[in-house]
Amino acid sequence: MNQTLPPCPECSSEYTYELGALLVCPECAHEWSAAAPSATDDAPKVIKDAVGKVLADGDTVTVIKDLKIKGSSTVIKVGTKVRGIRLVDGVGGHDIDCKVDGVGPMQLKSSVVKKI
Repeated sequence: MNQTLPPCPECSSEYTYELGALLVCPECAHEWSAAAPSATDDAPKVIKDAVGKVLADGDTVTVIKDLKIKGSSTVIKVGTKVRGIRLVDGVGGHDIDCKVDGVGPMQLKSSVVKKI
């Protein structure tokens, strides 16, 4: 019907329409960005520590400043080692998923850790 809009990536319907910045399929209700994907969207995100070293899954890092844990009186002290980190796309800039000894599982920001 409309030759300028791409078909739905989910069901291949040709009846897509624009709704603000999104494209919508009326048949399966799938919504996706109207912006064309660029080559940088598919590239893996590089996460660096506080001093600029590239982090990878399984690395061991140390905390470089005291971290107060929200909702608790516990503090993660400077120099605490965190082993076996996992890089994630977390909420609020938290991009490291880990388990801190004595505290438990949590997410940290890469800006507060240094790779060993």
